[in-house]
Parts: sequence; structure tokens; C-alpha cells
Amino acid sequence: MFWSIKAFAARFFGSSPSTPLPASVADATAWLVASGQLNVPIVETDEQDANGHQVIERGRYLARQDMWAELSQEMRAADQARKSTPCGQPIADLLAFGARSDVVLAVEHALSDGKAMSDYDLLGGIFELEGEIQNHPNDPMITLVVALAHIDLAWAWRGDAHPEALPSLHQSRCAAHFDRAAALLPLCRSAMPDSPAIAAADCALLAGHVDPRTRVADKYEHLITLDIQNHRHMRAMGSHLLPRWFGSYEELEVQALRNAARTQKTWGAGGYTWVQFDAIALDDEACARVDVEYFLEGLRDIVARRPDQQTINLLAAYCAITQQNRMGQNPQADIARKQICEAANWLIRDHLTELHPLIWAHAANGFNNSLRVNSSERFAARGRRDALKAIANLLREELRSGQSVTFTPSGLQFSGN
Repeated sequence: MFWSIKAFAARFFGSSPSTPLPASVADATAWLVASGQLNVPIVETDEQDANGHQVIERGRYLARQDMWAELSQEMRAADQARKSTPCGQPIADLLAFGARSDVVLAVEHALSDGKAMSDYDLLGGIFELEGEIQNHPNDPMITLVVALAHIDLAWAWRGDAHPEALPSLHQSRCAAHFDRAAALLPLCRSAMPDSPAIAAADCALLAGHVDPRTRVADKYEHLITLDIQNHRHMRAMGSHLLPRWFGSYEELEVQALRNAARTQKTWGAGGYTWVQFDAIALDDEACARVDVEYFLEGLRDIVARRPDQQTINLLAAYCAITQQNRMGQNPQADIARKQICEAANWLIRDHLTELHPLIWAHAANGFNNSLRVNSSERFAARGRRDALKAIANLLREELRSGQSVTFTPSGLQFSGN
């Protein structure tokens, strides 16, 4: 259990009101850092976020300059090489996002401001994108950009409201955009059947355009086979196999086990863990049913294969923050969550060497990809506070005894009493 700041301060500094904290620090954790008793290297600018932003801007630039042939070449090269940012964002997807972002943002703005809404605001940009298909016939990457733009616009029309509560215009426009994307993607698939970017778009389309004959797991199995190193695909499959989307708790477990068997050479038991990763964070019943021992075995296999600090921060934040925040919702799920939370101990003590605040900030929101971040600086600062508090709680016995704790590339170092 985490200590409250009040209890934490009392534990370290005594309960007497005559023992004030230094005026320049906000809480006990900050005091430990400021005093040099807790030393953790901080990656202030998350590398994967910077790389992703640069790639998105590159895609936006190429589209604005009508350099579509160059965009297609760069997307195809990145897709074929399975290039991604350190956190697993495929470069081809980021280029495509940048290329369509002006069109999508214009529609989102128009829909958020009904007074300024006009048919041109809503349709002009996508018509121009559609024209690029005519200008570049038989180019699957350009067609993919347009298909993804239609998926984004469908979601813009749907918004956060329940589908049955949407106005008729919103319902019809949403359906029309999903239908158009569904018509375009087969052209991409036939041209590049081994493209992870196109397979990922196929999976993204499932959220709004599911044929009753479609087996969702088959779509994701194809994607995972094409890009087996990328854990994001396995995590997305698990989320979409929850009952709230297209699956059931039984199917989630079966597909997680199947995925572990199919990806064993790459991930060991980690294929099970990745499929369950977001699903059990989102759904208490799924968490209550998870095979905790196998999940934890998968965590160790992931670390053995991916000991980089991006992955260690992701797993540690998930155990220490994401799962901790869900405690108390379901007694059966809490049994599993408690064991998963305890894994933060060995992840942090044995493998953490530096802190990536943005990862910890996203962990507090359950790694919600649709989260709007108004200030990346404040968001990162919150992640830094949450991470340091979690680390200080984990090392509370050593810190309470007066020892100084320093995270180094070769492991934890303790000095003092």
C-alpha cells in the first residue's frame, strides 16, 4: 500500500508539528530527492515522444508540400523494415497520421464549434485527399492514408456519445466514413498483403465496421505474425477481445494462450502477458480470471528479452501505478492485482536505472491512447511525482534507516547508515 504524504512525512520526519519540512519542497518525496537521499536519473524529454513528434511533422510537411510520392516511399520503406519508435509506435503509422492530420483536425474543430461549421470544413479536406488516390493510382500507401483519414473522421462524428444517442446526421456521416474505409482497404491488402501498416488499419476498422463473419482474433493474429516484435498489436488484441468490444472472457484467455504459443520463440510466456496487459487493467472480471502465475512468468520473460529502460519503465509503472489504482473495485480482481503490484519490487530494484516520467504519467490513466494532454510539461511532472512516490514507498525501509539510495546503470547503490 502507498503511504499518504502526511503518513509518509510523519514516518521520516516525526509526527511533531514542530518538525517542519523545508519550505522549498512540497512533500516528503521531494525532500528525499532534494536532500540527495534518493537519486534517480530522470529522462526529462522522453526520447520516444520526441521521435514520434518529429515523424508526425515529417508526414505533415510532405502532405502540405504535395510531396506524396516521397511520402509513399518513406512509408513503404519504414513499413517493410518494421521501423518503430522505442515505445513501439510504427514509423509508417506516424507518417500517415501526420499526412492526414490537417484534414482530421479541421473536421474535429468544425464539429466542436457548430457556429463555424460548413460543408467545406467537413468535406473539403477529405475530398482533396481522395483526389490524391486519382493522382497516384495503384499506390497502396496513399490509399492507406485516405482510408485512415476516413476512420478518424468516423470517430470524430461519433464522438464520446453512445451510438444510439447520436443525431441522425452524425450517425449517417460516421457510417459513411467507415464504409468508405472498408471499401479502400481491400485495395491496399491486395497490393501489399504483407504490410503491417495495412493489417493494423484493418484491425482499427473493426471498431466501427464489423462483418458478422469476421473473426477478430484472426485479424490480429495476421498483424502479430507480420510484426511480431511489436507488443502494441498484442495489447490491442486483448482489449478488443473483451466483452465490451468483440469477444468474451473465455476467448480472451484462449487467445492469450494461443498467442503465447505462437510467439514463444520471440517472447516466451510474454505473449500471454502482452495480450492480457491492457485487458485486465480495463476490466475487473478479466483481471479476476487471469492466470496470475503465467502472467508474472511472462513479465520475467519480457524483461529477459527486452531489458531496455523504455520497457522496464512501462512494466514497472503498470505494476506500481496502473494496477494499484484499480485496487478496491473487485475483491477477486484484487487478489490478482496485489500479486501483480508486488512485481514492481523486483522490476524497480533489479532493473530500473533511469526514470521516464511520461510513461508513468500515462500509467496513471491506464495508458489511454485517446487522452488529450494540454501541457506535456505538467503531464510529465505528474508522472515524475507518481514515480518517485512509488519508488520511495518501495525503498521505505532503507530510506527510513537513513541510507541514501542511488540508481546506477550497474544497479542500486546504498550508502550511509
